[in-house]
Amino acid sequence: MMTAYNFSAGPAKLPEEVMLQAQNEFVDWNGQHSSVMEISHRSKAFLRVAEEAESDFRDLLTIPANYKVLFMHGGGRGQFAAVPLNLSAPEQCSTHIVTGSWSKGAVAESDKYNNAVVIAEATIKDGLKYVEPVKSDLQPDAAYCHFCPNETVDGIAFDWLPQVGSVPLVADMSSTILSQPLDIDKYGLIYAGAQKNIGPSGLSVVIVRDDLLGKAQAITPSFLDYSLQSQNDSMYNTPPTYSWYLAGLVFKWLKDKGGVNAIAAINDQKSALLYEAIDSSDFYNNPVHPDNRSKMNVPFTLANGELDSVFLEQAESAGLQALKGHRSVGGMRASIYNAMPLSGVQALVAFMKEFERKFG
Repeated sequence: MMTAYNFSAGPAKLPEEVMLQAQNEFVDWNGQHSSVMEISHRSKAFLRVAEEAESDFRDLLTIPANYKVLFMHGGGRGQFAAVPLNLSAPEQCSTHIVTGSWSKGAVAESDKYNNAVVIAEATIKDGLKYVEPVKSDLQPDAAYCHFCPNETVDGIAFDWLPQVGSVPLVADMSSTILSQPLDIDKYGLIYAGAQKNIGPSGLSVVIVRDDLLGKAQAITPSFLDYSLQSQNDSMYNTPPTYSWYLAGLVFKWLKDKGGVNAIAAINDQKSALLYEAIDSSDFYNNPVHPDNRSKMNVPFTLANGELDSVFLEQAESAGLQALKGHRSVGGMRASIYNAMPLSGVQALVAFMKEFERKFG
């Protein structure tokens, strides 16, 4: 049987070992004679799942004790609303670094609940998309500064932190969480939609510093209130239990692989291999400045755009799935999150070289 590799940007590939374990446990989980999705979220059995998942997640990222970890509904877009509702008053401003589609979406949502101010945007350098490091004290009284260090659609990433004084940093890490080590102390809040490196869609994970709790606007829906969720161990309302369970399996899988440092080394190897294949050819092109290339989402175009459909059709036939670029930018995009093995990138590179040989 042909080996297939799923390069989808999200919902994305999950580790095969996790999927096989979930399949084996689907009908009768842990001797319960029921699926984990059928038992009460307040049962002792599920509470152990929740506690272990949080503990493993904390271990993986070395999360300090003065940060709460919340497992919430709504994915990343839910947090676009939750962040301004919880961290700012209506008359306050929030500052934003706009580097692509998702950080732009966060501005639009934040502006419904506070005064969202854009302090920096992606630019063009040497004909390529580029993000200048941000050092700004234009809004020293801002409730927070929001940024997205990896833009899934555009393949733009940066590894520096905005220098904005004492303003709390809020990062949308939906597409990079658990892919590399983090210094959590430097952030006020980190959130991530689960469907790239954590688990299925619908779940979001929030890491929030204690001193930022208790500031929610009166209009904040209860299920989005960080303080309320923290006081109730993320179970003020019924949580997405099956997604939480699968996230826990992914955390254990990652720990078995050696943790975040080990997976980061593999991610470096995968992305370097793919970018080398693009850069060594006039047939393929990446539109992002080398300083800002994503290790998770690699967009590329063909010198002859009329071959796009042929490339995608033949790639699919070769077991290389979901390589079509986002509808807003076109071309191709390979998303190579933690669960994508090195063999998948090797198969893609081999296909690209053969396709160039035939059509270049």
